[in-house]
Amino acid sequence: MSLQLLTPPSSEPVSLADAKAHLKIDGTEEDALVTSLITAARARTEWHCGRALLTQNWCLRLDRWPSDNVVEIPLPPLQSVSSIATTNPDGIRNVMDPALYRIDAASEPARVCFATGPQHLRDRDGLEIAFTAGYGEAAAVPQPIRQAILEITAELYAHRGDDAVPVGRAGQVLLAPYRIFRL
Repeated sequence: MSLQLLTPPSSEPVSLADAKAHLKIDGTEEDALVTSLITAARARTEWHCGRALLTQNWCLRLDRWPSDNVVEIPLPPLQSVSSIATTNPDGIRNVMDPALYRIDAASEPARVCFATGPQHLRDRDGLEIAFTAGYGEAAAVPQPIRQAILEITAELYAHRGDDAVPVGRAGQVLLAPYRIFRL
């Protein structure tokens, strides 16, 4: 299995102005630093929660057909599945007809449920699902997540140059309801 980011988010869920206000920074001398910390805090939040926060396009590749005809789509919330393709052992790629699968977007993470049984796929990356994930634009990201990003940005700012900074207690509490746990 591989997961490839095709199109990253075009903005961040927290503005530079909001982060500077949270950090109590006046002036523009540290704008580049704070901007990079916001991006790092968003990426850390996405990793911690197992979610995509802003609209982004991904490609999930699987090496074999799912035994139960169901594929879980990582990085909720799912906005859409743009295509599903299979590649056979001869290297022939076939885009599947949407009538052959159903998207279960009510589940979190969302799932693709196939109507047909196992397909004969090449050994590596035989099943490819292109999808769009994320809440949408910054305003659609839940406020507790945006607040956690501000907290993580503050921790990164205070400990810049230090070893990796874990998500602090305040951030963990804010993010707890949004974490995806795998059993």
